[in-house]
Amino acid sequence: MDDKELEEVLTMYGIIDCDNCYVSCERVFRPDLKDKPVVVLSNNDGCVVARSNEAKALGIKAGMPYYQMAEQFPDSKIAVFSSNYELYGEMTRRVVEIIRKEVPAYFRYSIDECFIYLDGMEHLDLKTWGEQLHKRIKQCVGMPVSIGLAPTKTLAKMASYFAKRYQGYRHCCLVDTDEKRQKALKLFPIGEVWGIGRRYAARLESLGIKTAYDFALHPESWVRATFNNIVILRTWKELNGEDCIPNEEMAKKKSILTSRSFNGMITDLESLRTHVSNYAVRCAEKLRQQGSVASIVGVFLNTNPFRKDLPQYWNFQESQFITPTSSTIAIVKKANEVLSQLYRQGYHYKKAGVIVMGIGPDNAIQHDLFDTNAEQFQKMCRLDAVIDRINKVNGTETVVLGSQQYTIIDAKDKGRLKVKADVFANAIKHDFRSKNPTTRWSDIIILK
Repeated sequence: MDDKELEEVLTMYGIIDCDNCYVSCERVFRPDLKDKPVVVLSNNDGCVVARSNEAKALGIKAGMPYYQMAEQFPDSKIAVFSSNYELYGEMTRRVVEIIRKEVPAYFRYSIDECFIYLDGMEHLDLKTWGEQLHKRIKQCVGMPVSIGLAPTKTLAKMASYFAKRYQGYRHCCLVDTDEKRQKALKLFPIGEVWGIGRRYAARLESLGIKTAYDFALHPESWVRATFNNIVILRTWKELNGEDCIPNEEMAKKKSILTSRSFNGMITDLESLRTHVSNYAVRCAEKLRQQGSVASIVGVFLNTNPFRKDLPQYWNFQESQFITPTSSTIAIVKKANEVLSQLYRQGYHYKKAGVIVMGIGPDNAIQHDLFDTNAEQFQKMCRLDAVIDRINKVNGTETVVLGSQQYTIIDAKDKGRLKVKADVFANAIKHDFRSKNPTTRWSDIIILK
């Protein structure tokens, strides 16, 4: 495809990626950390999941356990933060709100990435437009972003890679001619191509394919015969400038999983129920955020595989709704029913998770002929909408279910059970978590 042919079929896409997202969110309220090494830890402060460029230069690797980092860099002044997804979600929401006003259409691909559609903007100088959008986001939110623009989503991802790593692009890389496409493909490692994956990258490299250009040069018949995989074929077509990844396949998740390792190990059912309830609530909220309902709820439990001195147990079960739903109460109730079937006494549990499957749109729900709870279904929808609004305005977990809360036995009060004030007390270790000045009145910044 030559430059003239490319221009005739040009439909531009873009992807906007927040640079070092978690670190950038922390730096917004800590300007003293500019140009300083910063890391963000995983749940329970286990290992490094995000690093500033300065931390990468020190040699800190992604996935490095925190205790190892502390041992290897004892004299380095490294700012350490626990994961604070409430803060990250709010800051990236503000970035998306600016994007929404600038483009004809968009959708969030992940917490730090947003795809955009540029139909009708062909008359603009898109390179200049992208650079100005970066400046506006940086000025209004304080978050640096990298923007990739190209005629396919895969090429746009590739362009954002260059925009992030080379200052000369001024945070926006535009691939709008076949000459630029081929140049980008030649410089791009096959293992970094969106849609390839580690397993297929190793196979391609074993076949002598080192770059995206090497892969794109092969004929379609070879790709079909060698891989027999629709995702790989689509990736090959996209690298050759053919837009073929359906938008609807990317916009909504087919399943939603929420899981975490515990801070310590748990043996009793009631504590497990609290964790599972919290995970189920997250799944329900994510369903409503993307306008979906689920027909299946699954739960898994497992012990610590590294504790060979303890008995081991792993199990997973699922249960189905008569009518698909996104109701928090319904999903939590179903998850706890499954948990009761999974639980076995005598084990030290380290991790649990909830997954919702059978996901479909919430505007086309097929009610069962014998389901008499249609009115109750509408009540639950209204209740969820109210709670979501309250939690959005006043901070997450402002309103929660009783099953999400921990209880303690008060010896001074004749052994009565009391609900703990902190809903997530002892749930997750987060010794270095920052405050949430954008979502919680208690954490609002005080100016002297």
